[in-house]
Parts: sequence; C-alpha cells; structure tokens
Amino acid sequence: MCGIVGAAAQRNVSKILLEGLKRLEYRGYDSAGLAVIEEQAIGLRKAVGKVSELVNKFDQDPIKGIVGIAHTRWATHGAPSEINAHPHSSDHIAVVHNGIIENHEELRQQLKDKGYDFVSETDTEVVAHLIHSFFIESGCLKTALRQAVGSFDGAYALGVISAQQPDTVVCARSGSPLVVGVGIDENFIASDQLALRQVTDRFIFLEEGDLAEVTTEAIRIFDQQGESVERPVVQLTDVEESADKGEYRHYMLKEIHEQPRVLGNTLQGRVSKHSVLEEAFGAEAKAIFDQVEAIQILACGTSYHAGMIAKYWFEDWAGIPCAVEVASEYRYRKTVVRPNTLFVSVSQSGETADTLAALRGSEGYLASLTVCNVANSSLVRESDLCLMTLAGPEIGVASTKAFTTQLVALQLLVIALGRRAKMTPEKETELVQALHALPELCEKVLKLDAEIQQLSEAFSEKHHALFLGRGVEYPVAKEGALKLKEISYIHAEAYPAGELKHGPLALVDSDMPVVAVAPNDQLLEKLKSNLEEVQARGGKLFVFADEQSGFANDDNTTVLLLPDVPGSIAPIIYTLPLQLLSYHVAILKGTDVDQPRNLAKSVTVE
Repeated sequence: MCGIVGAAAQRNVSKILLEGLKRLEYRGYDSAGLAVIEEQAIGLRKAVGKVSELVNKFDQDPIKGIVGIAHTRWATHGAPSEINAHPHSSDHIAVVHNGIIENHEELRQQLKDKGYDFVSETDTEVVAHLIHSFFIESGCLKTALRQAVGSFDGAYALGVISAQQPDTVVCARSGSPLVVGVGIDENFIASDQLALRQVTDRFIFLEEGDLAEVTTEAIRIFDQQGESVERPVVQLTDVEESADKGEYRHYMLKEIHEQPRVLGNTLQGRVSKHSVLEEAFGAEAKAIFDQVEAIQILACGTSYHAGMIAKYWFEDWAGIPCAVEVASEYRYRKTVVRPNTLFVSVSQSGETADTLAALRGSEGYLASLTVCNVANSSLVRESDLCLMTLAGPEIGVASTKAFTTQLVALQLLVIALGRRAKMTPEKETELVQALHALPELCEKVLKLDAEIQQLSEAFSEKHHALFLGRGVEYPVAKEGALKLKEISYIHAEAYPAGELKHGPLALVDSDMPVVAVAPNDQLLEKLKSNLEEVQARGGKLFVFADEQSGFANDDNTTVLLLPDVPGSIAPIIYTLPLQLLSYHVAILKGTDVDQPRNLAKSVTVE
C-alpha cells in the first residue's frame, strides 16, 4: 500500500522524487522520506504525516544527488514516526520497501547475533541490514540484493542504493508491483507508473521475481533464477488524466462527477446497438465462455460489493450459478470448485494482495478473468482474460468511479455469458439499450447535488447510521454505508430491509438516521412495509426513491426523488446519491475526504 519512487539521472533527482511521492500519496500518507547519494554518502530526509511535511523539511534543509530513492508509507509494522519512516539505512545502504517480510523476526535475531543494532519497529530495517551484510561479502549491490531476497518469506517491492556504488539503483519485486521508467540518459523505478508520468511515458513492468539494476546508461533485468532477461518496453499512448482537482474541492468529488464520462468510456467499443461485443474480452474469450457453467467472484472492499450485485445478475438474467466471496477469507479455506467454473477477480488496482493471492492459489477452474482499472497490473498480466474498466486514475481513497465502472464491466460479462444460457436476444437488447442510456441518466442524478448537500446536514451531529435495501439494492446499501464510514467516520452498517425485525430494529430511535434505497421494482411494497417498522419506532428515514414510488415527505421521512430508470442499471444509478451523501457529510464533519485516516488506496498487503 506504500509508494516507491527512485531515479538514476545526470541531474539532481530530489525534486523528481518529491514529485513522484506527491503522485503516489494515495498509496500511503502517514510518513514519507527520501534518500539521495550526496558526496559519497547517504543523505536522508524523513517526516511524519503527508508528503507536504517532507517537502517543508526538505526546503529548509535540501540535499542534492543524481541517484536516490523515496517512499510514502502506510504503516504495517510500527506506528507512524520518523524512526519508522522509509528509507531505512544500514551504513552506506538505503532501502525503500512495499509489502511485508513475514519472517522478519527470525532474520532480526540472526542480524542481532552478527552485531547489527535496530532503531525502528519495522520489518524493512531488517532488509537494509541483511543487504548490507551480504554486500560486505560480495562488494556488489545487485548480488547482495539477490542473496537477501532469497532469505525472505512474504511480499516485497524493493528499491536500494549504496554510497559505495553511487551510480546505481537496484530493485526487486515479489507479490508487490514495481515498474521501471525508461528515460533518455536517465532511468527510474516506481510502484506505480503514475509517479513517473512527469518524466517518461515508457515503462517496463517487472514480472514476479524479477530483479533490476538501473543506471543512467542501462537497465539490466534478471529473472527469479538470476538469468538475464528482456522485458518489453510499453509506451503509454493514452493521454494521462490530470492529477489536479480542477474546479472541484476534492478528488473524490471530481471523480463522482466524472462517472457519466467514464461509464461511457467503459462501454465504448464493447457494445453495438443491441448486443455485447465479446471480442472485448480477448481473443480466447469465445472458446472459454462456451464452456462456462458457473462463476466464482473474488474481491475485497468496494469491489466485493460489485461482485455481490453481479451475483444477482448472473443468476437472474443468465441462470448461471454464481458465488461471491471476500478474497481474504477464501484464500485460507478449503474449497470445492464446480466443473467449468470461471474464476473472476475484481480489483481497482489489480494489485490487491488477497485477491492476487487467491488467483495464484486457485486450482481446478476453467479459466480466470479479471475486471480491473490498471493495465499491466499483476491481476491483468496473470489472468487468462481481462476487461479493463477505463475509469482513469482514481486518486481519492474512497472508491467511486472505479465501483460503477466495475458494475458496467460485470454486466457486460453477464450478458456475454448469458446469451449462452437462458438469456434471450430480446433480453440482451433490453439490457444493452439501458446501458446506452446510463451516462445521461447519471448526469441527471448528479444534478441533485445541491439537494443532497442540504439533506446531509441532518447527519452532521450523528455517530451511527443504518442503511437498508432489498434484493440487488442490498449490496448498494452496503456500499453506501461503507462510503459514509470511510470518509466521515460515522459508524454505518447495512442490512437487508427484511432483516430489521431480526435484530437491527433494536437500534432504531430518533437519533439514528435510517437510509433506504427504494427503486420502483418488485420488492418496493415489501420495502415500504419494512420502513413502516422504522417509522413506528420514531426512526428518522431518508429515502432515495424512484419518482414513481409513491414516497412522500413527512415529519419523520425525507425523500429524495430520482428519475425513473430501467431496473438493470438501478444499482449503478442509486450508488451516485449515496456517494454524494457521504461526501457532504464528511465535509460537515471536517474530515480529510481524499485521504481518510488509517486507509490507503491500493491494498497490496494482507
């Protein structure tokens, strides 16, 4: 979840490193640091808090060098502190690290026995000392890193420099992403190509187990067996979306309002007027899809909610059995795989550690497919098929546009498989036409922003909230509750509305807002009965309802009317006002909307 950037150049790299950290801050922001080789020594600067704190410290006491590494941290071992911040050093060695070294305690004791002293609580200091111990033996930074990673259990992306080899950055990856940026007389490393888009548009995506030696003149890559290998240089020809907020106060608000456009992008070239073009899934898709008899979806967090919604679609429209599980639980239990089951992973980053581990540990599946937002990510490279969501960079930690584009992508998959099962051509046409209408309908809903802002004032002094939905809207309610708790720190939970009398009703009183998602579907009357139970106990209802649903405002009920929409896209449409609600409540609460406490964007550790 942390961010790495490194550089070997013929100019001062400090500003490049700091700019890279700013672009990576979505990956971690409880401390930051950089190390450059200055006058044959390691110059270190660290700060607790956001990258801006490091910039301030650097401006007061700058360092210069042509080789350096930097890091922005999301704590896994040890509290956020300057001592625990990366880079970690051992004499002339400095290291930055993403991931977790699971056997760090054992290695720590071995190094203590050799006379090494430890000042931090981190597993990464073990890495620095271990590389130093091997460097003493070999005098070669690459060799020392190769020997060190052979001792590790766990996941890592590493960037290493040495004042005794001052023209070189070495790096390695296993279970955590790392890219090499290719420049002219300068080369770079980073955990995400976004960090380097200001200096290059050419990248080498290191594969699992790769180690690289990077200088201004050359990039040398070695595979897991230590053999020299060539990896393709990928030129990113797409125009990078601006990382600034534009007219918006926060990235999250910008990304909410980008949804009509990115949903259109996700559909473009993948649907005709009446059908889904399954070639979008890859050349091998048809042969695989023809054999699919069941679906297994694995995901975490918001992506898990997308999978829950897709389950309704697979079983209702296509008649295909679908199981959905949290990847962090699935990977640690024994499973029984149905014949001809397609393994579907869903992830914004394509680097979610538990989802990636579930894919790597999967056995007995027909094939694997990932729904992902980041091209060249590990899930994309390691799955048989992929469908990119085309949401563009999502900087806000709380996922918005990535979620809704995942839903569109999953719906395309449902249709592509459903036509082989019980879905009729007429049903496919109905679904595709609804998708064509989606961007415009989203625009209409986003125009309710001012009304939602006013409604949010009722939550400003609350500490708990309950979200309700029925059928396919239950996962939408779960996503709404997750957004509210993520960025406003209000304790929010979601339940199927029919479960009220089985426990949650005990919580309902005049001080707990109850949010209901109420499209005009076959469960609407059932939902109304459930909501009457809330009203009878003095609960305050906030209902996001179809304009034809028959809900009306009263002393205990506030209704926000949404346009009448096809049922197939209602989960997407009803997500938008819940995103806006959480945003405006967070503003009133005064929290950090884009970088909520204790969370990071890309969860690349367990």
